[in-house]
Amino acid sequence: MNLLMLSGDSAAAQGQEGPFAALLSRFAAHWARIDILCPPIPAAKPVACRFGNVYFHASTRRKLAQVAFIRQQGTRLLAERRYAVITSHDYGIFLNGQGARRLARQSGLPWVSELHHVEGYPRAATPRERLYRTLAQRYVRAVRDEVAAFRVVNQQEMPGFLRALGVPEQKIHVLPSLYLDFEIFRPGPAVPRYDVLFVGRLVPNKGLFTLLEALARVKAARPQVRLAILGQGPLRAALEKRILGLELTANVEFLPPAADARAVAHHYRESRMLVCASTSEGGPRVTVEAMACGVPVISTPVGVMGDLIVDEENGLLFHWDSAALAARILRLLGDADLRTRLGTGGQRSVAHFAATEVIAGYAQGLQRIAAEAAR
Repeated sequence: MNLLMLSGDSAAAQGQEGPFAALLSRFAAHWARIDILCPPIPAAKPVACRFGNVYFHASTRRKLAQVAFIRQQGTRLLAERRYAVITSHDYGIFLNGQGARRLARQSGLPWVSELHHVEGYPRAATPRERLYRTLAQRYVRAVRDEVAAFRVVNQQEMPGFLRALGVPEQKIHVLPSLYLDFEIFRPGPAVPRYDVLFVGRLVPNKGLFTLLEALARVKAARPQVRLAILGQGPLRAALEKRILGLELTANVEFLPPAADARAVAHHYRESRMLVCASTSEGGPRVTVEAMACGVPVISTPVGVMGDLIVDEENGLLFHWDSAALAARILRLLGDADLRTRLGTGGQRSVAHFAATEVIAGYAQGLQRIAAEAAR
């Protein structure tokens, strides 16, 4: 089978390594050929091939002209060969979805719209996220009768979002995207340096101000509590100002960028817990990585966390309240046995995220959708 994919990732087309390239390196084996239409890149070549059968077609136009590029280049590719299915990675203002809709209409091919998460859902952190959530709702209502399926990557959050917008159950396909290298993300010897660890971009949906407010509460009971923040982003200056205002300067450390995944795994293992306070997420990957390392996790029920964490058994959940988060942090800091029990339970619960199985399941899921549409 041949696959026509519309992606928002242009790094792989430049030969860079990263999550998308790592996926494609295994995903390619399940297809005769994959053609990927992606956004513009500096000095883009018309076509670049990787992994033997994955062909990248980067736009040479400005980003807002992506729909026109998809239609033009997609029409050319459809004239050259037969594809089993079109898939679009959809987010933001849904340029890929708009382009895929046009190609599906003109070709009659089944189209799978992939919604890993919706900005601002289940909670919006900014007016921009509220706008994007509204755009996502309008997009789903507009295309629900035309898509062969929506691919989602968690079992509760995104299926619930789609059902509320009138998407039939048979069009909702859960095909997970999270996978791990268990040679890297595994328990190991390390002396705890940090009480609490945050890993991720410094952006509004990560709930970092909630975490800082919780830490200030924790400090009242444990003055020496230490938080490490591993990540970069536009909120750095605002976070530093808030840390100063909460008198947490001696308690918070911004870590330098990690060299690679092994360095990230080491940071997990040298922390007593990882906290995710996000308001919306596609994964989150970092919580699953920490769990694989045997590190207890406190998280909001975003993305796969609502599926994965059974409160008190393999992690702790909270619902965006800084006082509740502080109480859970204090509880874990004061109970080494609980940390061990949750860490062990967490590690067991992510054992099914092996890369080979997850990526094969994704490919086979798309192929099933294509086969059903062809009947």
